[in-house]
Amino acid sequence: MTGHASAKSPLKMYFAVWAALLIFTFVTYKVAFIELGPFNTVVALVIATLKATLVALFFMHVWHAGERLIKVVVGAALFFLLLLLALTMADYATRSWS
Repeated sequence: MTGHASAKSPLKMYFAVWAALLIFTFVTYKVAFIELGPFNTVVALVIATLKATLVALFFMHVWHAGERLIKVVVGAALFFLLLLLALTMADYATRSWS
């Protein structure tokens, strides 16, 4: 790893991402008290996915990853995450709740 040039992110960017994560956490808290019917789970998963994306891109340095393999692995992981979420939500939507 000595031959790789690491892209240093400014401290301002880290605080901006941290503030965004705090805002998303507050939004999650507030949305939990709003009755959205069957969409409560969907909204919570969307917010959690956005927060996880911010963490992966900036704190795990995927945004500045120079190697193509890292981007391919992250893309594959996101694909399988979306596949699992879609299958879970399809199962959740087709259950009878009587």
